[in-house]
Amino acid sequence: MRAMLRWAHADLRTHRGEALFLVSATAGIVASLLVAAALFGYATNPWQRVFAQSHGAHVWLHTGRTTDLARTTDPARTADPARLAALDGVAAVAGPYDTVATTVASRGARAAVELRAAPARPPATGRPLITAGRWLDPATPDGVVLESGLAAALVAGPGDTLTLPGAAARALTVVGVADTAEPRYRPGERAGTVWATADTVRAAPGRPGRVTGLRLTDGDDAEYVVQRAVTALGADAVTDVTHWQQARAEAQGDTRLLGRVLGLFGLGALAAAALAVFGAISTRVRGHLRDISVLKAIGFTPGQVVRVFLAQHLAYAVLGAALATTAVQALGSRLPGRPGDAVGVWQGLPGHTAALLGVPAAVVALIGAATGLAAWRAGRVPPVPAGSAAAAPAGRGLSRPALRALALPGVPAPLVLGWHRAFGRGRQAPATVARLALPLLLITVVLGAWTTIERFDTRPEQLGLPAALTARPADGLGDREARALLQRSPDVLDAHRGLEVAALVPGQTGTIALRGLGTRQDPYPYTVAEGRPAAGPDEAVAGQGLLDLLGVGVGDWVRLTVGGRPQVLHIVGRSIEPGNGGRTVSTSLDTLRENDPALEPAVYHLRLRPDADPGTVRSELLREARGRLDIHEVSGPADRLAALRGVAAGLIAVLALIGLTEVSTAIGGAVRDGERDLLALKAIGLSPRQVTAVTLTAVGLTTLTAAAAGTALGVPLAHWLIDQEGRTSGVGAGIAHGPTPLHLLALIVTAVAGAVALAVLPAARAARRRLADTLSALA
Repeated sequence: MRAMLRWAHADLRTHRGEALFLVSATAGIVASLLVAAALFGYATNPWQRVFAQSHGAHVWLHTGRTTDLARTTDPARTADPARLAALDGVAAVAGPYDTVATTVASRGARAAVELRAAPARPPATGRPLITAGRWLDPATPDGVVLESGLAAALVAGPGDTLTLPGAAARALTVVGVADTAEPRYRPGERAGTVWATADTVRAAPGRPGRVTGLRLTDGDDAEYVVQRAVTALGADAVTDVTHWQQARAEAQGDTRLLGRVLGLFGLGALAAAALAVFGAISTRVRGHLRDISVLKAIGFTPGQVVRVFLAQHLAYAVLGAALATTAVQALGSRLPGRPGDAVGVWQGLPGHTAALLGVPAAVVALIGAATGLAAWRAGRVPPVPAGSAAAAPAGRGLSRPALRALALPGVPAPLVLGWHRAFGRGRQAPATVARLALPLLLITVVLGAWTTIERFDTRPEQLGLPAALTARPADGLGDREARALLQRSPDVLDAHRGLEVAALVPGQTGTIALRGLGTRQDPYPYTVAEGRPAAGPDEAVAGQGLLDLLGVGVGDWVRLTVGGRPQVLHIVGRSIEPGNGGRTVSTSLDTLRENDPALEPAVYHLRLRPDADPGTVRSELLREARGRLDIHEVSGPADRLAALRGVAAGLIAVLALIGLTEVSTAIGGAVRDGERDLLALKAIGLSPRQVTAVTLTAVGLTTLTAAAAGTALGVPLAHWLIDQEGRTSGVGAGIAHGPTPLHLLALIVTAVAGAVALAVLPAARAARRRLADTLSALA
């Protein structure tokens, strides 16, 4: 045992840099996987916690409310909680609660809200969880409780005042902020929830309605229960349906994507690191044949040789994993942006300890498996005299093309000999190229993801976001006046009329967003990835999420239900839909008006000049409108995926470190192979500088081949992975954009230049070795 430890210690002192690289690469991989696990937990568990603690409803049904006695007494038109509670699979009912769709203003900011009548005590089902302030109190009749997302958007908290629209401009006092398992407020897309007393709701201006929550015995039966509930209430009475899966998906949002990206590339980096470790040990075995033979000659058994190599590299892996685990546990919550928040929350969630110990253990086990295979090869080295092993030919002689190239005038001999050393030595060359190409391939995929995110920011019109601003007119402002106000700005190219309504899908198992955008005279600039834009009567384009939901494709006809009326549409194209999970179908406003002539535009989508700043244009329009328009900037995926840029930079650093480890291994192998050729090279008259150039050429050509292969395979792989993610998320395929040729060229040049720079010093030292040292090494 003492002899084994002494040999391992001597080897560590000789190869400190290689050991440092292995430890650092393992630490980076473990840290990436732990942060990925934190993001997954952060994406799922907070919503699950709120849903469980609030005894949340699996389904929320929004229905109309009328004062007509004949309709209110008709059980087919009224959300009767007794009838809904009797449905199979319904465990509890929340409500029905009277609602009013209106707007509120606070400190100059306006937001669309749903005022919801609430009892003096929080309900048992769908109970809001107070995070600040208190619940409603009859002693404060104008008090309201805000949903946390709405409170953040309005920068409002307990004690602040909200103003309702209208001549009276009634003021409401915020008494509390609450979390809920329902979908959160999104400016311009989804109204926020404001809980108020029944008297406040009845007196508020706006569109009245009613909402009922259903808690089910089995959440997977949501679609079946919704179908039964819509049948019981009447299709014309139901205006919107919200599933718990939809709320969970919105709560997870892009945090789950962050975790998925980190996990995917973390596993790729783990595979690259395992191959790098295998290559490093295999190269060291080839370079230490004499040492291994001597160890066996003095009594080391094959098992002891295997244990020496295995224990040494497992120690590196355990050290790197321990450093990463300690760093993430102690400093992970201080990471900037969403990853830091995720680690902070993850540390208090169940299953944290298991993941904290399981991920490093799995990484160490995988590296140990790769190490064991290479160490097994070391154990098979025969205990022959060192001279016999050394005298074995390292590879074939110069090939005929190489000999002809040497005979050509003007062809540098180091170039030909370097090419021969890189590719003329059997199976080691392809294996080295493959191991080095893997991290470069993954870096190319990361660059593709980075470029796609940048494209969302710089070319949003190509990815389903042609409008930079949305404007909603106040009550009483007509279409002509609204368009006149919006088109006063020279930065506004066009103001496309729009309307969004909730439509029941076939089978009445849920609702989707049906949009009327533009007119036949002023068509909306859809981003169509498949098929063609909607131009004729009853034609529409749909997002991937909707096509998957209905199980249809481009060219099919779909039948929707809007306000009790059937709407039959011909899907002529698939559009890129970054919002609403792609569950959106869009047609012209004229098509919707054919079914309901009373429809009027409810929103205007503003296309700006390419050099216009949306924030500045919004401020100018708000000053001109004087409160008659509610204008918001369109938030695209680039805003929500900003954290991915930092994640991508970290992944590139980890992969570069793994590539650096493999390059150092390749350099060591090239230098050791050069020692066998040193006498021959000097015998034919090459100077030490030319001998160094042979080694540098071999390293450079190996890296160039690996970089070319990695980038060539990485570009199509990046396209496939990004489009696959777009397809599964509902956005749709067609969003991928690979790295630019300049970026790819920069990656190749950086890899080759870095490898050559790292090889200069060891190659120069080997070329200047004394003949006596070279003979001793070969003897």
